[in-house]
Amino acid sequence: MNYAIRQGVSVQVFWYWLPAVLYAGMIFYLSSQSHPDEQLPSFVLKDVSDKVLHAVEYAGLAVLCYRAFRWAAGPSVARQALVLAVVTASIYGITDEVHQFFVPFRESSWLDWLADTAGAAIGALSWRFIKSE
Repeated sequence: MNYAIRQGVSVQVFWYWLPAVLYAGMIFYLSSQSHPDEQLPSFVLKDVSDKVLHAVEYAGLAVLCYRAFRWAAGPSVARQALVLAVVTASIYGITDEVHQFFVPFRESSWLDWLADTAGAAIGALSWRFIKSE
């Protein structure tokens, strides 16, 4: 019985946390590029502020973190899933801006971090109300 419980927990952790980790890895990869605009389709960048792109990017990260905290953690963590998702995405945004400081031809900005955090809050709140438990 113990093995079955552990296996179920492992599947839950894999199912909910792996997408968040892979998405964070994608953000890191794009942040490592000196010219990330070359990696994206041109229609994404046309007439769209980079702050909007930051917000959308971190809204996605916050949604995945919310799912993971809500369903792959204990009950006490699940109750705080919304706050934890926004804080996690925001802290990751800080590390992303620090990382970009060291990438050639990239710049680091607290306004980008602010857009990251705003997007994370909007994403996590939206997901919570769309997927009401």
